[in-house]
Amino acid sequence: MGELVDKIKGNVNEAIGKAKQHSSDPETQAKGAAQELKGKGQQIAGSVKGALGNKI
Repeated sequence: MGELVDKIKGNVNEAIGKAKQHSSDPETQAKGAAQELKGKGQQIAGSVKGALGNKI
């Protein structure tokens, strides 16, 4: 089940990060880019957990 949770969290963080990048504030844009990257990392972690059977 950790796989699914990580992938969902990753999708949410990516979506929020992309939305923040459309702000006119450069600081918010930078935070959005970081959040999007975090989301991509969470999705990768979910994929790895799926491949290894949630043993990590």
